[in-house]
This record gives sequence, C-alpha cells and structure tokens, in this order.
Amino acid sequence: MNKLINIILGFIVIGFIYFFFFRGTTVEQGSLAHDFTTELVDGSSFTLSDLRGKYVLIDFWGSWCGPCHRENPKLVTTYNQFKDAAFKSAKGFEVVSIALEKKDDAWKKSADRYGFSWKYQIVENTKFVMLSKLAQKYDVTNIPSKFLINPDGEIIGVNQKFSEIAEFLSKA
Repeated sequence: MNKLINIILGFIVIGFIYFFFFRGTTVEQGSLAHDFTTELVDGSSFTLSDLRGKYVLIDFWGSWCGPCHRENPKLVTTYNQFKDAAFKSAKGFEVVSIALEKKDDAWKKSADRYGFSWKYQIVENTKFVMLSKLAQKYDVTNIPSKFLINPDGEIIGVNQKFSEIAEFLSKA
C-alpha cells in the first residue's frame, strides 16, 4: 500500500514540476491576446477587448514578489511616459496590472507605494497564486510577466524589458 501511495505522490510531484517549469507557453508573440472579463479593484466590470484600438501592457505581479518590486518603478515610468502620447495607429496606451495574491490587502500597500494611478487594476486572490484564472489563461508560471498588445488585440511582445517597450512605443 505504501509503495502505491509513493508512486501516486511521485506522479503528482512530476506533474507540478512540469506545470510550473517545463510547460511551454501558448501565449506568444503574434497570437491574439486571450480576452477576459473580470472585476477591477474599484468594483467595476472590465473586459480586455474593450481596450481594442489602444496599445495595452498587461503586467502580472505580486506584492510578495521581489523582482516585481524592482520592476514596478519602471512600469510606473512607462505608463506616465505614454499615457497621454499620440500614436499613429492607436488611440492611446493603457496598463492592465494583475496582482496575484494570497491576501486581500497586501497589493494595495504596494500599489500605493509605487504610485499605480491607472484605472485597470485587477487582484486575483487564490491559495496558489499561479493557479489563478488569469495566470492560467496567459500561461504565467512566474512573475513579473508582461504582454504588450497592439491595437488589433495581437500580442507583439512577451516579457520585454521596459526599455524595449518604451523604444517601440516611441516609434509608434
């Protein structure tokens, strides 16, 4: 009986290792961004496709994530630099931040600390943060993760450096 339990546990561990470390992403540059509808932190409803016509940067982060804390000032700088920019083929630029959290309030302190001033802020609370609905939809296995979307809803950048995003948006 113990041998059977060990075999089953072994398969479960291998499954988790595959899921979190070796599974390839199906969300890649050139593919259409997965649409979703959810609730923003202000309680209003949000659908990603409502932002068609604009450049959109989806940023997955967490208040518990050290690398996210290093990236957040760059995210804020990028948003402030391009939020009012005029683009040749787009009606603007928006950031959609998705906090993957275990606790309700931890994200708020971090968002306030860095000056997240954009409207499209989402928090997904789950016991296992990488199993959140939106993280799974975008095949996010580690954070921070970023997806730059063009006005047609196509992903044009995955996990680019903020300098690359800024360079692209400056030319657009």
